[in-house]
Amino acid sequence: MIRINNIKVPLDFDFGKLKKFCSDKFSIPEKNIKLVRLAKKSVDARKKNDVHFIISVDISAKGENHIKNAVSIEYFQYTVQKVHAEKRPVVVGFGPAGMFASLVLAMAGANPIVLERGMDVDRRVKAVETFRNGGKLDTECNIQFGEGGAGTFSDGKLTTGIKDKRIDWILEKLVEFGAPDEIKYLAKPHIGTDKLRETVRNLRNHVISLGCEVRFGAKFTGYETADGCISAVTYTDGEKINCIETDNVILATGHSARDVFEMLYSENVDLSQKSFAVGVRIEHLRKDIDKAMYGKFAGNPALKSADYKLAVHLPNGRTLYTFCMCPGGYVVPASSEEGRLAVNGMSCFARDAENSNSALLVNINTSDYESSHPLAGMYFQRELEEKAFVAGGSDYSAPVALFGDFIEGRTSEKFGRIKPSYQPRTKFANPEEYLPDYVCESLKIGIKEMGKKISGFDSTDAVLTGIESRSSSPVRINRTESLESVSVGGLYPCGEGAGYAGGIVSASVDGMKCAEAVINKIVSEKSR
Repeated sequence: MIRINNIKVPLDFDFGKLKKFCSDKFSIPEKNIKLVRLAKKSVDARKKNDVHFIISVDISAKGENHIKNAVSIEYFQYTVQKVHAEKRPVVVGFGPAGMFASLVLAMAGANPIVLERGMDVDRRVKAVETFRNGGKLDTECNIQFGEGGAGTFSDGKLTTGIKDKRIDWILEKLVEFGAPDEIKYLAKPHIGTDKLRETVRNLRNHVISLGCEVRFGAKFTGYETADGCISAVTYTDGEKINCIETDNVILATGHSARDVFEMLYSENVDLSQKSFAVGVRIEHLRKDIDKAMYGKFAGNPALKSADYKLAVHLPNGRTLYTFCMCPGGYVVPASSEEGRLAVNGMSCFARDAENSNSALLVNINTSDYESSHPLAGMYFQRELEEKAFVAGGSDYSAPVALFGDFIEGRTSEKFGRIKPSYQPRTKFANPEEYLPDYVCESLKIGIKEMGKKISGFDSTDAVLTGIESRSSSPVRINRTESLESVSVGGLYPCGEGAGYAGGIVSASVDGMKCAEAVINKIVSEKSR
């Protein structure tokens, strides 16, 4: 099997005739081609008068070795060793890290138990929609907590900066459970919140069929130890306190489980500060972004809604960058604590809503905390979210401002061409009411600089919605090379919440690694 990269094809290319195309281009008779597969597809829009696709193709054929610039490849086959666990391992959290940790453990025959404080995806959708429509915030089941984790109510992006052989297997599994097949080859794959809900539901049913038990509404409250190692975990399901005896716990609670951080700190588990980022969501009209990115090709049926990724380094030493860009999406309420406001971005698979939005984030360094406390970053997040809550009117309305007014230092009074997509309500407020001065300065300078890269990005009627504060965890739960906590044997801090991942794919990879570590430990103990 070989892979040929960097093949240019027009937007009207017929991918149904890929085999014939390869036969003609590489001078191989069609009858000699055993297999041809689209391995990667990306849009090259660097020249607005020549927007086209760049593809990579995998070919297995007689005479394939004569093709220039081809590389030999082998598909990764993922296997897990079967084990018998005397005590069932426990996975805390059923976001991407927890889902793939439980999948690997279930495949190994370890019959894990999953504890998820939120509800299954169907009940979770109802809780989120109730809050978006002006109802009460459920602090245990919301955009942060519940089946599928925070990613369930996002764009479902599968881009990642890590290189790991497990990634292709993860994508194959997601397709098996209902994600669109294109995620296996698109350079910037996404599932969309609508299809992701179906996918996580199917994944859950699959792990249950393999012997996994998933308990919803099960809030992890603590653990017990013997000789410095995990011996049991405790959780509540309403008023009742429950205990599970176990030797191994994968802690995949996500970056918003602040009560878990506080509990671990009280138990003297080794934690450390971690930098994070904070800012706002910026909204433009989707058609304007499409035009700016694709030029005259905007609206071509072969092109999806345009996305972008920007970063500018500023004179004040900060960096402003875009994060979790949602073409044709919505700004959504991401609060998980009473009296604190947070927002995020979400889009469906079609990405066809009127606005496109992205987080605009400024790096926050640990020196900005002005404290050596391991949870100082978390407290800093909370303080900003409380200010944003007040700025929005103390009723979970989001504080919004037009960029033109923000630059001029005044509070907006009316919207221009762009209307905010946030629900339930918005309230005009200057970002200076809830963001630090250096963040506001960075936004003012940085958005102008980004306008030099994307025409109209610094439009005066672009809407800024605050506060985006949950892009990553401000805490790291320190672990050893065996992936166990440096403080407690058998406790495996995992994923975004533990500070070891930054998105759906990297969290899933980390979940697999932690599950593999548990399996190796069980095997090692059996062989003694």
